Amino acid sequence: MDAPILQDRLPFAPWMDPATARLPGMRPCGAEDWLRRDEAFAAQMARRDWLIATRMPLVHALLPEGRAAAAELLSLVLERLGRDAGYRLEAGAVVRPDGVRVPVDARMPLVTLGRLVQEDLCLLLPGPEGHVLVGAVLCFPANWMLSQKIGRALPGVHLPVEGYVGDLERRVQRLFDGLRAGQVLERFNALVYDDPELHQPRPEGEHRPLPVEGRYLRSERQCLKRLPDSGAVLFSIHTVIVRMESLTEAERAGLAARGP
Repeated sequence: MDAPILQDRLPFAPWMDPATARLPGMRPCGAEDWLRRDEAFAAQMARRDWLIATRMPLVHALLPEGRAAAAELLSLVLERLGRDAGYRLEAGAVVRPDGVRVPVDARMPLVTLGRLVQEDLCLLLPGPEGHVLVGAVLCFPANWMLSQKIGRALPGVHLPVEGYVGDLERRVQRLFDGLRAGQVLERFNALVYDDPELHQPRPEGEHRPLPVEGRYLRSERQCLKRLPDSGAVLFSIHTVIVRMESLTEAERAGLAARGP
């Protein structure tokens, strides 16, 4: 088994902040803070490169109606990376902080982005039944499959999430409807795993294995950002996996009190 790709610490423990306890638990963050780079960057990006090269049907989808939004997102990310001293923008390519040169392919904007940043990137456009998932690069899914979710509105994307239908569904839709261009919202989740593998797609109805040893904590930083031209909403996912022993004593106690 390959060595697990881990971060050194958990950046945020959602169960420790009462303000984020009520789902969906979103809070504002800085307008520039929708992309992050951490100590697992090189290892995660190498894994992303391999997945994109070998597992394309599982990690990428883009509907025709999402192409304009995907092109806009590529432009916005390149602009953002131009302000990150770790990246070097060249004619037709970007050199990542780990030294890998990534060609910029405007014909495959989400695939290009999947090789540039740690975040998985999902694009949703408003439709009659709510916002619809029209495109994504999803290298590190946690128990869902892009092929089953693409083209669905938010209620279908969240199947079979327990407790989503009803009040939570309405709160999430209000967030998407009210999100302003230039505003970024974030939330964090956390689940205990035995397997630290980042790429864990599972079809609907297949539950993740319940942890026995509980050696790892997997947390996603999820952000919402509206694209100003297309009006699409970007849902980004930055995945962090840490060993349980890296948590502070207070974090471990709070996690235990939260229950399964």
